Amino acid sequence: MTNPTTGNGSALEWFKSSYSTNEGPECVEVAFAPRTVHVRDSKRVQGSQLAFGAQQWATFLSYAADH
Repeated sequence: MTNPTTGNGSALEWFKSSYSTNEGPECVEVAFAPRTVHVRDSKRVQGSQLAFGAQQWATFLSYAADH
């Protein structure tokens, strides 16, 4: 699998969730690109990744905040 880029050829800079721990199951990383937000499992960085457009990301955050 290739690593996504920001759109200008540079690699994404991943940020680990403040809720993630090295021992726990909540291991999420997020990377921001000009037109997308990428999400991956921090324990499987070469695994599958999700990419959201701006509106999709806003909808997801709103849903997550309510649940």
